[in-house]
Amino acid sequence: MTLTVQQGDPHDPAVMKLLQASHALMNELFPADGCHYLEIDDLCAPEITFLTVTDADKIIGCGALSNKVSYGELKSMFVDPAARGKGAADALISHITTLARDAGLPKLRLETGEALTAAIKLYEKHGFARRRPFGDYTDHPDSTFMERQI
Repeated sequence: MTLTVQQGDPHDPAVMKLLQASHALMNELFPADGCHYLEIDDLCAPEITFLTVTDADKIIGCGALSNKVSYGELKSMFVDPAARGKGAADALISHITTLARDAGLPKLRLETGEALTAAIKLYEKHGFARRRPFGDYTDHPDSTFMERQI
């Protein structure tokens, strides 16, 4: 197994399938005001670096770094459920952390769903700790906000 993380296109059909699955899961688990995912076109903004992770040339996951100037925000992290446990999420987070460091960003922040316990454990493993809402987010019972220094 060889995982490769590289810049990707949110409009690639394989990526769109992953993003749509992620959005469907969020819509199933959380009320509309608790869903903070970016639409596919929004992931093409100049301040966003969108990444994919492939295993044997098959895209199995994605994630993005949104450069907020004073910090980076981890967005759109999703790994195909059939491919979980291969290290794809770890590879994405490591790559995003390196990109943020190279951009001179002092910290990474994220918002995830409180019900997504596996994701929260993954982020904690990578040094993220819970914090208060940031940016345009407001406190929400379904949201968990996290941050790590780089």
